[in-house]
Amino acid sequence: MTPNPDFHAKPHAWTTGEPGIEAFAGQVNMWQLIQLRWIAVVGQITTITIATLVLGIRLPVAQMSAVLACLIAFNIGSQLRFREGRGVTNSELFFALLVDIGSLTAQLYFSGGTANPFVYLYLLQVILSAVLLESWTTWVVVAITSGCLAGLAYFSVPLQLPPGDERRFFNLYVEGMLICFVLNAGLLVFFINRINANLRAGDAQLAELRQRAAEEEHIVRMGLLASGAAHELGTPLATLSVILGDWKHMPEFKKNPALAEEIAEMQTQLQRCKTIVSGILLSAGEARGESSVPTTLNTFLDDLAEEWQATRPSHTFVYRNHIREDVPVAFDSALKQMISNVLDNALEASPQWVGFDASRDAEWIRLTVTDKGPGFPPAMLANLGKPYQSSKGRPGGGLGLFLVVNVARKLGGTVSARNHLEGGAVVDLVLPLAAIALPEGDALGS
Repeated sequence: MTPNPDFHAKPHAWTTGEPGIEAFAGQVNMWQLIQLRWIAVVGQITTITIATLVLGIRLPVAQMSAVLACLIAFNIGSQLRFREGRGVTNSELFFALLVDIGSLTAQLYFSGGTANPFVYLYLLQVILSAVLLESWTTWVVVAITSGCLAGLAYFSVPLQLPPGDERRFFNLYVEGMLICFVLNAGLLVFFINRINANLRAGDAQLAELRQRAAEEEHIVRMGLLASGAAHELGTPLATLSVILGDWKHMPEFKKNPALAEEIAEMQTQLQRCKTIVSGILLSAGEARGESSVPTTLNTFLDDLAEEWQATRPSHTFVYRNHIREDVPVAFDSALKQMISNVLDNALEASPQWVGFDASRDAEWIRLTVTDKGPGFPPAMLANLGKPYQSSKGRPGGGLGLFLVVNVARKLGGTVSARNHLEGGAVVDLVLPLAAIALPEGDALGS
């Protein structure tokens, strides 16, 4: 009657500002209690039916049915309340267990009190509280169940057995104890195993978040170093630009077309270096007001492809834009650098041919970069996005894809890589349009 709770049913809950790990694990555990409560409802209906119709024991069916109806109503309400994936606190789990204890106490009160062998179901509630609740609430549950058990020893509705069945009652009590033991043991093994699996999954998610935090700290350190290096490089790059400008107008170079062409190429590459330095300073916050530029999706991609092709020595660059419906977006230098990094990696692996395809699927943007190089080593595919995983064989390599994966993750997107069977590699960047889209009119500056 309830959906099967899956700890990974909503993986984005760990990264999009929704309830934290503990609250989300509590929500999963609440679903376990709801399932257990439905089993209790079926068990109570079966027990009351067998006791009255088969064994001839007279029970206050009306009162017990009222308790059962309240329990069903509470479980339906719980199922509706927690179906949206909201976090569950320790207090809410504690209250749910109190309701279970209260309904069990009421049913035992109407069916013999401590003379009922199912009184040992209190142990199930205590053990569940020890697994699910904080320490202080577990001791409260122990005190409450102990008080209920003591109260039932003095106050309860006696069982009304058929005349002459006193000896049979003893046999029924022993059989009931065996059934209660099997029921307790089976439910504890089944549900505690599932709860422990949820806790282990939560620990794994927490370890992943810690790993991400360490990676982001690594990025911050690299950003500080890059910003400092950009400041230091500004002066020598400006000096080189002045010198090349002077050389270009010197008669010795004007008379030599080959040297003039080389100077022009040097100026192009120098301008590329200055653009990279400016991008680093933008990302570091030197000119934050200009770092996010309103434009349109196709304009940004077309300009990026044109600029990349003009500044890179690729023999063949194939750019295909399959996006028909243009939308206003805002792109900053970090996103531009992310795409350029992937294209640069493809160029290093395949200087003769690089492909760049852009498409849009509903609310997602897919950017695909392909090359005809040797492809990714298996170790890199298995550790995609981890720092210092590189096939270039030089110190510090592998940071490009590491930065690409982290920028995409910040935007809520994904990065995947694979090799073509006929050779070459493919990198897919999938980004949510909502992360970069602007309302109509903003792209025009209105």
